[in-house]
Amino acid sequence: MAAGIDIPTDPEWVDEVLLAGPGDQVCLVLGAPVDRSTLRALVASRQERLTATGLRAGGSVALCLPPSLTFITNLLAAWRIGARAALLDHRLTAFEVEQAVTRLAPQFVVSTEKSSGGALRAFYEVQEKVVAHPGGQPSETSHALVQLSSGSTGPSKSIGRTASDLIAEIDRYTAIGEGVPRPGERIVSLASMVHVLGLVGGLLYGLHAGVQLVLPGRMTADAILEAVGAGPEPTTLLGVPFHIELLAAVAEPPRLPQLTGMTTGGELVRAQVHDAFADRYGIRLGNMYGMTELGVIGTDLFGNHRPAIMPAPGIEIRDTDGELHIAMENSPYVGLVDPARWSDGWLHTKDAGTVEADTGLVRVRGRRDSQVSIGGLKVDLSEVEHTLAGLPGVEAAVVVYGKAIEAYVVLAPTGRLEDVQAGLSERVAPYKRPRAWHVVDQLPRTATGKLVRDQSVLSNAR
Repeated sequence: MAAGIDIPTDPEWVDEVLLAGPGDQVCLVLGAPVDRSTLRALVASRQERLTATGLRAGGSVALCLPPSLTFITNLLAAWRIGARAALLDHRLTAFEVEQAVTRLAPQFVVSTEKSSGGALRAFYEVQEKVVAHPGGQPSETSHALVQLSSGSTGPSKSIGRTASDLIAEIDRYTAIGEGVPRPGERIVSLASMVHVLGLVGGLLYGLHAGVQLVLPGRMTADAILEAVGAGPEPTTLLGVPFHIELLAAVAEPPRLPQLTGMTTGGELVRAQVHDAFADRYGIRLGNMYGMTELGVIGTDLFGNHRPAIMPAPGIEIRDTDGELHIAMENSPYVGLVDPARWSDGWLHTKDAGTVEADTGLVRVRGRRDSQVSIGGLKVDLSEVEHTLAGLPGVEAAVVVYGKAIEAYVVLAPTGRLEDVQAGLSERVAPYKRPRAWHVVDQLPRTATGKLVRDQSVLSNAR
């Protein structure tokens, strides 16, 4: 069992926690099924190549690969060597990749030499290349994994996790119980494996638990539903609010008796989208609250507590001056000990929220930095944003504050800005209303599907 492994740098955890199991058991489906025996052979082959290149235990490598069997096998091979792997989203520009590599200083970079795939592909056929990075350094910490935060509200942070951290999160998924896929079931994952939901909640948990991980051929509603229907096993969808909106827009989805539910991470799904999805599919739509820093924090997998969540087993949460803090023994930040983010064994989430003393339920009320003062009066921008996004004629909205409150809005085809403004005026006090309005064709999102609220990025939206 995972609980028996507790050595952060011990590469044996890969075999014991992730790759163990019957050789003929199909564990991955990326177009074609991959059984455990095949996966183990592919990981061993990648390990030989990385070792021949010079990667050693205690070394460091950055992976900049699209979702693929190549990504999975290189990641597991690096861990099996005992090296630290940093994950870079393949959708980054060359400039962004260069900046990240300079910042992280890996000894080697694994990237794409050749790739087959087109627009909206959910996975790719990839031939990789391994290049030594001048000035790269071995890992100075025991972290097995380095990820960059989503950067939805500003510059991203380097976040490190040990093998023990990852195993503890896998164990949390197991302990959550009902609503989490069980051995013999399937996860159709729409979440990026570069980020924590798709990586741990999809790939690592699936490998450990004997749950088949399926990636659809394309990130379209038809392809997603086709992937669900391709097998008879009970199936859970794993994604972010964007994917729920995509599926909720299907007027008449096919009958899918094997689809048991969907779990979403990231922001809370808008009420109208939640109701439309539930009406279309008749399944549970669960919510998961988590952070790159430690993974899943709390869940409401059956919508029993919406919009609140229950802390995951082993997670201790408190609210301090209106901010949610989570017990965490060590700082998760690589090269940074910022007391505003972590201090005295507590991670400062920067999320506003409350913990109910009698039930333990947690209400996440948006980013704490979304609370501003207007003429001495407090305004919660997330409240205004949710109200605005819920109005007829609005497909998406972001509300930010610079010199004044500003709204960026995507209108529905029949929506009119004057009607939206009138509707908001009926629902929020004058001092809360945006002073500047920007109608755009689409709003920028992070790779995890979160709406970007960085004004320097929003100002370029069209």
